[in-house]
Amino acid sequence: MTTAIIDYGSGNLHSAEKAFQRMSVEVDGGKVVVTSDPDVAAKADRIVLPGVGAFADCRAGLMAVDGMFEAIDAAVHGRGRPFLGICVGMQLMATRGLEHGETPGFDWIHGDVVHLEPNDPALKVPHMGWNELSVGDHPLFEGIASGDHAYFVHSYHLRPRNPEQRLAHVAYGEMVTAAVGRGNIAGTQFHPEKSQETGLRLIANFLKWAP
Repeated sequence: MTTAIIDYGSGNLHSAEKAFQRMSVEVDGGKVVVTSDPDVAAKADRIVLPGVGAFADCRAGLMAVDGMFEAIDAAVHGRGRPFLGICVGMQLMATRGLEHGETPGFDWIHGDVVHLEPNDPALKVPHMGWNELSVGDHPLFEGIASGDHAYFVHSYHLRPRNPEQRLAHVAYGEMVTAAVGRGNIAGTQFHPEKSQETGLRLIANFLKWAP
């Protein structure tokens, strides 16, 4: 079993790699590799797409790696490989991003990536730091309860058209999407690699997930 963390010039790769390697040892999850090679991604058993920065920049960076998106899409939709997007890697799953104009996403989760608009002026944007999760029933959240904390750094979030595809949320002056998913794809707005016990649990669950 191989989990490929995609390197396209936008992502917190070192800490993500270490967290996935640590949990892979604990759950016998196989090999974890960081790769910018579409052939490696195409053959992987699981795919992780991190992302830090602006939506349009991350999309452009991914598309600039010749054949990478096609390899990911074929693995995820052609062969049913489990996929996890992290932060902007999750946002790219949306229909479009509305950060500094309109940018098309993958359209894997129908919805838009919109600016945070907390109804309390004391709540600052970007949303940075720890927040309590409200989680639904999904294999990725096994052993994680509502009230557990995760670490966020973002100014935008994915608002899915189908509320059933919102797997978790936080309260930050509005309902803010913390995780989305359908079928064999999922994503977290928070950084599991920075979310201590909660994040490591989610990573372990992903490495065992068999949708």
